[in-house]
Parts: sequence; C-alpha cells; structure tokens
Amino acid sequence: MGDWVIFYENRRGAFGYTTVQKVRGVAPDPDLPDHFYAWLDPASEWSFERVVPRAGPDGVAYEHSLRGPEGQPTSGGANVSAVRRLTAGEFAQIVTFGLHASDGPEALSRLEVPQPGFAEQPSPFEPAPLTGFRPDILMSRKYRDASFARQVKLAYGYRCAISGLALRNGGGRPEVEAAHIRPVSDGGPDHVRNGIALSGTLHWMFDRGLISVAEDYSILVSDNKVPRDTAARLISPEGRLFLPSDPRLRPHPDYLKYHREAVYGAGGMH
Repeated sequence: MGDWVIFYENRRGAFGYTTVQKVRGVAPDPDLPDHFYAWLDPASEWSFERVVPRAGPDGVAYEHSLRGPEGQPTSGGANVSAVRRLTAGEFAQIVTFGLHASDGPEALSRLEVPQPGFAEQPSPFEPAPLTGFRPDILMSRKYRDASFARQVKLAYGYRCAISGLALRNGGGRPEVEAAHIRPVSDGGPDHVRNGIALSGTLHWMFDRGLISVAEDYSILVSDNKVPRDTAARLISPEGRLFLPSDPRLRPHPDYLKYHREAVYGAGGMH
C-alpha cells in the first residue's frame, strides 16, 4: 500500500510505459492462495507526457531484468510477466523521462500571470535525481496541473474541441485551456483521456454543467440556461466534439458519462 505502479502498453499502439498510479489497498484473491489484488487510487492516475520505450537513449533497457548481454531489451522471460518489481532507480528513470515537459512555445501557458478562475501558471516539470526520486512530486498539484494542461492542449492541436477555433494571443500562445471532464474534486485523474481542450468561456460553461458531451460526441446544451443565439455563436456548426487524431487520446466514455450525470445533470439540464 502506498507504492506506485507504472503501466506498460504493448498491444494498443503505445509500446512503452504510459502511466503511473498509486496503490490504495491490497486484498487477497478469494480463489487463488498466495495471490492478491492491488486496488488503485483512481484520482492518482497520471499519464506520461511521452511514451517511454523499454530502452533509454543509450539503447539499454530501463529494467535490469529485461536486459540482454549488451543491455538491449530482451523478449520472453520476465518481459512477459504481468507484474514486475522495479528498483527505485528504474522507477525514477522511467517516470523522469515520461513526465519531462515539452520544450518550445507550444508548451507555455496561455497566461503569463494567473487570473481568477483560469490560472494556468507555467510550471515546467523539474526532473528528479535518478536516484532517490521524490515521491511527493507524483501528488503535487503544481506539477500535475501543468503536465495535464500540456498533454491535453497538444492532443487537441491547441484547438478548442467545441468551437473548433485555434486562436493565439500576441505572444504566440494558444488561447485554449485544459478542462478536466471528471473534476479533480470528484476524484478525476490527470490523464489525457479525462481532458478536453476548451476556450476560456466554454471551459467555464463546461465546469458549471451548462454544456456537456453526449455518447456520440455531440454537444449538449442546457437550453433553459444558455440562450440559443449564444450557443450558436460559441459552438461549431457541426455541433460535435473535435477529437484528437490518435484514438488513445480521445475522451474515455466513462468520464463523459460521469460529466453528463453528475455535472451537467446537476447544474444544466431542465
């Protein structure tokens, strides 16, 4: 309990380490002796900013148990184990690489100075030492918020997913924000599939349940609280969510369902 696990995907197009999540509890398997279930904390899930391959830039596998004679990743053996132990050093290397912030103007916040309600202060990820990784970083809102914002904006091409507009301010920063679909206050994770890129006004409306997204990605509007002419100006004529080109980055149906029922249903529907 309290440890962290790293997920490795090898069948859905990622082929690398993709996510980190905290173990909330451990319980014995009722059917298999000496087997256990690890219960993970949903709110602790954090998607990496980049997929981490099995080997580092030097071609050496991050995990010692997967190294061949020259350090290259092997196939078979420990490689196919469902669960493997990581040393502190291995864990630190994978997480540091996976959460390293992107460089360049696209990674910058849209705001230089925090504004009430829409603060997205530039907070680049500071790589921890490869030995003695600081676990407090993994639960830090400062790092999580900045990383989540970068991932979501990049996934949507810095375009608002509801209006379809890709505007930039005078400094070249994209005028778009990262919105959690299931709010952090309700246990929503900092995973790119729990986010959509929205303009400031639409972000505000989405958080307050005035708009939502249907199962088929069509935009739902609370007609009794949002005038039709206002909705027509804010929402694209298609009336559907603009999705990331990569299916792995698209909103998860469970998060959209939660927003419709717990946020839109509570604040916007008549």
